[in-house]
Amino acid sequence: MKKVIEHNSKIWDRKVEESVTYTRAVSSEVIEKSRRGDWQIGVTADKQVPRSWFPESVEGLKVLCLASGGGQQGPILAAAGAEVTVVDISMKQLEQDQAVAVRDNLKMNTVQAEMTNLPMFEDESFDLIVHPVSNVFIEDVHPVWKECARVLKDQGVLISGFMNPALYLFDEQKEDEGILEVAYTLPYSALDDEKADPDEALEFSHTLEDQLRGQMEAGFVLTGFYEDDFGGGRTIDRYMKSMMATRAVKFSV
Repeated sequence: MKKVIEHNSKIWDRKVEESVTYTRAVSSEVIEKSRRGDWQIGVTADKQVPRSWFPESVEGLKVLCLASGGGQQGPILAAAGAEVTVVDISMKQLEQDQAVAVRDNLKMNTVQAEMTNLPMFEDESFDLIVHPVSNVFIEDVHPVWKECARVLKDQGVLISGFMNPALYLFDEQKEDEGILEVAYTLPYSALDDEKADPDEALEFSHTLEDQLRGQMEAGFVLTGFYEDDFGGGRTIDRYMKSMMATRAVKFSV
């Protein structure tokens, strides 16, 4: 697991240098709108999280943006009045958040850490966790749900985006050519894939049991759900939704 984290951290540092989509910080214009209460964020590729998933105001809420570096969700929520902490394994992703904070005079805390291990935070530290599609980069999602449940307050909310496991059935190179060819059994692991590109992040699919029931077993009640895709940018978008998002509430027993 340590080697996977180290590898993926380096890859995301490089992606920042290449200015790929999920590393591009929001503009000052977006921040100003957020200050006026006109804001929205995403945790998947295309759709925005329903505004009804959040309280009417996030002013003063303690928010953890988990594996969410890149200067996107964190700065928007900070501009809307939340007390935001951003956690990511990539220091360059966190530097994007720091740059927005300096540029637009925002207060945010950034921490370089793994999403599966958050000992720097005490139990029940946060009111809200925003967790964009990112657990695709770890082998086991259960520690993520457990840590989220630990650091969230009672009746705190977890908003999480993740991949539909069916995405990983298909040969990626063939998909780039417009062909969907089943090539793998699930769950997928890049560590077992001889064709996996060593210059890209290592990815893993997870069963819906691990993604959905995993949250329930950690102490969450699912209260919202939607599906999303890449916005027409991939062949698979013609046939299925490749991502999903959940809203879950922690209830202490």
